[in-house]
Amino acid sequence: MDFRKENLLEILGQIAPNRYVQALVIIVLFWGLAKILDVILTRVIKGWTEKTKFKLDDQFLEIFHRPVFLSIILFGLVLATERLAFNETMSFITLGGLKTVAVFYWAFAAARFLKLLLNLLSRDQSRFKLIQDRTMPLFSNVLILLITGLSIYVVFLVWDIDLTAWVASAGILGLAISFAAKDTLANLFSGVFIMADAPYKLGDFIVLDSVERGEVTNIGIRSTRLLTRDDVEITVPNSIMGNSKIINEAGGRHEKFRIRVKVGVAYGSDIDKVHQVLLDVANMFPDVCRIPEPRVRFRSFGDSSLDHELLCWVEKPVLRGRILHLLNTAVYKRFLQEGIQIPFPQREVLIRPASAENADRGTDERET
Repeated sequence: MDFRKENLLEILGQIAPNRYVQALVIIVLFWGLAKILDVILTRVIKGWTEKTKFKLDDQFLEIFHRPVFLSIILFGLVLATERLAFNETMSFITLGGLKTVAVFYWAFAAARFLKLLLNLLSRDQSRFKLIQDRTMPLFSNVLILLITGLSIYVVFLVWDIDLTAWVASAGILGLAISFAAKDTLANLFSGVFIMADAPYKLGDFIVLDSVERGEVTNIGIRSTRLLTRDDVEITVPNSIMGNSKIINEAGGRHEKFRIRVKVGVAYGSDIDKVHQVLLDVANMFPDVCRIPEPRVRFRSFGDSSLDHELLCWVEKPVLRGRILHLLNTAVYKRFLQEGIQIPFPQREVLIRPASAENADRGTDERET
């Protein structure tokens, strides 16, 4: 490497004796080299990868061709800096800055690549059962923390920062932070446990103790975000989520959600006809699942009606409100057509004459 470097400097000395011009030539030379390599990667090699059946090579090329392009330019800037022969302080700051940019750029590319690998591994459930959709946020956040910590460690080494004093101070500082930020730490630990235990996953509809209902849009280390049916986002700290009773409407054996249409019919109605009409209404809508099939249940003898429930399933909880509206409307219209009466509570009020009331009162006094 030193031999090649000396040869490069000798050639530059023949081209331009001035070191500033040499530095400029180095920058232009490596920029051109980076551009040529970028063209080869984005046009020639990308054309080959597009002809293959695998998508991994296309995504791999998309992630790493920019860091390779930038690394060549940064290497040229390092050589140009060394050729300019700045003073020790200026050279240290310049080289440290260039190396820091390279570290964080490659760290970002590595994070994207590892996320891509996680997505690929999650698809092979026969070999990697631990990596699933519900555990993806946990592994993704852990990878981000590891890459960020490793990047910061390398940057410290680049700037010649002694980590011994930092580690000793971190112990004392960590103890102070643990008391001052106990709520934040509780959220962090609860977030890890939520991701590991996975009581819910992205896309699930959940109901909280405080009756809020929404779709899980993000599971972070500190909080969980829900999007309600009113398009209002709710952010709930993970410490609360970890200590609350949560109803997961998308949980269970499948994601299907059961709808209950409660309706009462008048005493004396043809029960068999009522059951058939309700089933016919449920089978009218393609969004109502055929497996499990819709069913009708005669629940109780009410004060004014025979209480029934039409039970049917939809594919996702998000469909509950719309399908319930359609079923209620269709049931009401069919009952009108079939002459099935939906009763309403009635009360009889008896008003006694004043004379009769006084007579009753006098009788009571004589009995006393």
